[in-house]
Amino acid sequence: MQLYHYLLLFFSIAGGGLLAFRIRERIQGYLQTILSFSGAYIVGITALHLIPETFDGSSGGGLGMWLLLGFFGQLLLDQLSTGLEHGHIHAAHKANATFALKVMVGLCIHSFIEGMPLNAVLTDQNHTGHHEHLFWGIIMHEVPASFALSTLLLISGYPWKVALICLLTYASMSSLGALTVSNIGTDENVSKILMAIVIGSFLHISTTILFEADSAHHISLRKLAAILLGLSMALFTLL
Repeated sequence: MQLYHYLLLFFSIAGGGLLAFRIRERIQGYLQTILSFSGAYIVGITALHLIPETFDGSSGGGLGMWLLLGFFGQLLLDQLSTGLEHGHIHAAHKANATFALKVMVGLCIHSFIEGMPLNAVLTDQNHTGHHEHLFWGIIMHEVPASFALSTLLLISGYPWKVALICLLTYASMSSLGALTVSNIGTDENVSKILMAIVIGSFLHISTTILFEADSAHHISLRKLAAILLGLSMALFTLL
């Protein structure tokens, strides 16, 4: 990745969380709508770009196992992060270090893994640039997730300094994952394995968001419009 990729990734995610410090009440009611948009966009680029290019020329079975690992691994991480990746904000009954640490471990592992394929896919000259949509997909869903993280910590009673440290740590994880792989280096097979894991994680997060209906199992017009807009943006990337 280039320096501006790292900076854009960090400051976008950090910026989403910082909004919770100032205008949390005004945005929180729209969080599920924003997530519906990002969920539709993520599932769109995953189906249109990430899956076809990752599984191109592959027997599929081996990579499919890694995809399943990413899908169900994210399910396990949700038990730590309390589902913040898809907008679940459950305030802690007691603001203690154990709760914050558990949430941060789940979120940071998730974000670090997502960032691992970034360096390879953004510098691979054999692709036409479609894989850069992984970069934007990460931003699309981690920005609202960072807002949810800051909101959770603040309404749970944690000092704002603690919330800020947690936010900045989370915002750095995807970049750190990409930087780690960049320094270690990977071959094409390892890059595809990492991508398959992220695809599984993307599918889990996006489908969880989209399958969560509003009250009375009815999708509101606002949420439906957000889904259609996100899907339209993903389809637009084919042009």
